[in-house]
Amino acid sequence: MTGSAKYLPKRLAMSAAIVLGMGMTAWTASAETLTDALIAAYRNSNLLEQNRAVLRAADEDVAVAVSTLRPVISFLTQGQYGYAQFLDTFDNVASAEEWSGFYALSAQMTLYDFGRTKLAIEATKEVVLATREALLQVEQQVLLAAVVAYVDVRLREAFVDLRQNNVRVIGEQLKAAQDRFDVGEVTRTDVAQAEARLAQANSNLIVAEGELQIAREAYRAATGAYPGNLAPLPPLPATASSLEAARSVALRTHPAIRQAQRQVSAADLNVARAKADMRPTIGGEAQLQVDDGGLQQNGVGINFSQTLYAGGRLAALVRQAMANRDSAYSNLQQSGVIIGENVGVAWTTIDSAVAAISATETQIEAAQIAFDGVSEEASLGARTTLDVLDAEQDLLDARAAKLEAEAARYKGVYQLLASMGLLTVEHLRLGIPTYDPAVYYNAVRNAPAHSAQGKKLDRIMKSIGKN
Repeated sequence: MTGSAKYLPKRLAMSAAIVLGMGMTAWTASAETLTDALIAAYRNSNLLEQNRAVLRAADEDVAVAVSTLRPVISFLTQGQYGYAQFLDTFDNVASAEEWSGFYALSAQMTLYDFGRTKLAIEATKEVVLATREALLQVEQQVLLAAVVAYVDVRLREAFVDLRQNNVRVIGEQLKAAQDRFDVGEVTRTDVAQAEARLAQANSNLIVAEGELQIAREAYRAATGAYPGNLAPLPPLPATASSLEAARSVALRTHPAIRQAQRQVSAADLNVARAKADMRPTIGGEAQLQVDDGGLQQNGVGINFSQTLYAGGRLAALVRQAMANRDSAYSNLQQSGVIIGENVGVAWTTIDSAVAAISATETQIEAAQIAFDGVSEEASLGARTTLDVLDAEQDLLDARAAKLEAEAARYKGVYQLLASMGLLTVEHLRLGIPTYDPAVYYNAVRNAPAHSAQGKKLDRIMKSIGKN
């Protein structure tokens, strides 16, 4: 073997050391960290903005419910023109016209409805709290997508490095084969085999570069910008000591569970509300009316009303509310099942990835020894060029498998956090201002009209969610 051919094993080992381990890239002051990516995802997410608007709409339902306890004041003005033709006492056709009009101010208010409105307010409050939990779930989705995108870019960059190194190594193998062919040590077949493998390596490099571009697009979609120089992955966050501990935390804290619990509470209140609709209503009314002659008609009154028969509508609404309650209870139970399953899947993914990392480390060590041995034997004429190329491919495959296993473990840990309900800005301590859903709710819960409080609400609507 020529000098360049004998140099291959050490050269390959050195290049592999640079590629292996996604945390091995040198850090620079301008590198983007995973924390930077998570913050960008949180701040730039259209999905979060959409669901914050959904929550604000739910907040307004509380204001609508509260408004039913207040008087409804109406203003009415009406003008009327009348024209008539008639026969006078001499049987002549005569005509007359008249203008008349009035304006009125009236107020109606429910005085007592046996708890219907109060139940409606409490039910809408539960819906608001459930919607807040749904927003937290979206936050987890956004942050998890950022983690996956970050890890995938790092992985694809490592694959590109690995493929570039592979092209260099096979190029040197081809040169060595050509040198040996020139001195009659190997046949043209050995050279052709090396050429074929180099073409394949170049093709694999092109594929790897394409996959990196795809990963970069996913990163942009997740964070709002293309990745720059990504820093090494930070140490993995703590999760749980055991699978059962992880499930226990998830069933207590996951926003999907808390959302389902709030939906159950709202459904219970809606059943009571539907039953209350069968009860009477006591209302009051006041009116001031002035006609075009300046005459006033003022009055106040009280009314008592109750539906005696509505064709079965009220009873159907009660049964419907009870069915919705049953559905909410079942959804709560199923949410627990799904959350428990997700925790188990994430835990198993991590275990499998850890085992794969250990196995591929052994595989890499053995493949490196095999490659070194085959290369040495080839220099003595005991192995062919194809044997060397096959050994190099086995080593490459082992290193790629380890990279994939490391990425799977890293993503699996964050998936476990999400399945436990802990993948939030607050739990990750990202150190940035977060959206406070109570700000808007507190501004509208008392159903403000256009007043000083309404102007304050306008300012909130302009600034909210921009943190």
